[in-house]
Amino acid sequence: MKISVVFDSDNGHTQALAEAISEGAKSVNGAEVYINHVNNANVKDLEDMDAIIWGCPGHFGTISAGLKTWIDKLGYLWAHGKLVGKIGAVFCTTATTHGGVEATMLNLITPMLHQGMIIVGLPGNIPENATYGSYYGVGITCPVDESDNILNQNDLALGRALGKRVAETTKKFVGNSKVSSQ
Repeated sequence: MKISVVFDSDNGHTQALAEAISEGAKSVNGAEVYINHVNNANVKDLEDMDAIIWGCPGHFGTISAGLKTWIDKLGYLWAHGKLVGKIGAVFCTTATTHGGVEATMLNLITPMLHQGMIIVGLPGNIPENATYGSYYGVGITCPVDESDNILNQNDLALGRALGKRVAETTKKFVGNSKVSSQ
C-alpha cells in the first residue's frame, strides 16, 4: 500500500504537519509512505500510489502558488483516468485565525474530485478534531503574533490521525481490490 504526501511549505509549519501525517500513515501495517516537497515531487509517481495526501500554507483562502503549479501538471493523469478511485486527503496551515483554513482545504479537494479520487476527511470522534478541527482534512493556525508559532501537540495529533485514517481506509480499498481481481 503506497501513500504519497506532497506539500508546499513557506516557514516549516506545513512541512511539520506533513511529517506528522506521514508518521500517522506509517503506523498502519503495510503502509509505504513517500513524503516530498512539491519541488522534489514528480506527478507521474502518483500513478503508482494507492493514496495521495497533499497540502500547503493557505494564502488568502486558497492554494499556495507552489502546490497549485504542481497540481496544474496533472493534466495527463486526468486525461487518462490514472487517479480515478485513489484515496485522497488534504491539509493546510494558515498564519491567522479565520485565515481561510476551510476555504483552502475545499480548494485543495476540488482537483482531487476532478481526478475521480475518493476523499477522506477527519471525523469529529477524534478528540482534537471535535475541539477545534475541520471535517475536510487538517487545518492548523500558526499565529504570527506569537513568539513560538510552531505546531503544538494537538496540531501534530490531528496530523497523525489524518495519516492513520487515510492508511486504514486505503488498506480496506487495496485489500478488496486484490481479492476481487483474483
